[in-house]
Amino acid sequence: MASLPFELVSPERLVFSGAVSEVIVPGAEGEFGVMAGHAPFIAMLKPGILTIKGDGADRRYFVRGGFAEVNAAGLTILAEEAKPAEEIDAGALAQHIKDAEEDVRDATSDEARQRAQRQLDDLRQVALALHPGAPAATAH
Repeated sequence: MASLPFELVSPERLVFSGAVSEVIVPGAEGEFGVMAGHAPFIAMLKPGILTIKGDGADRRYFVRGGFAEVNAAGLTILAEEAKPAEEIDAGALAQHIKDAEEDVRDATSDEARQRAQRQLDDLRQVALALHPGAPAATAH
């Protein structure tokens, strides 16, 4: 199988760089997969779990916001936040969810409320994926 050059970059550091077989990305318009030879495009990210497939076990990273760019050189993801999924603290994620709930309550327009609600829904999905059954994951 052909390999895909891939870089995951956060503001703090280069999180991952290497050749992979596939990357599953949480896009704002839905999850998508990228393999070698993919057509060029740019997509916005939503908070979610990014999965890197290659030799050995899959690697999972939490990403929040940013962009994915596919071009002839490979896939580059510039994320507002990116860290290994196992490093996500349930308490910190619960706080992100509480903040998002507050954003929904404090929204001053329907558009802002809808945007905040989408963010909240995305964070709850991340919580469910990382910590099934956790109270923060099921709060409404």
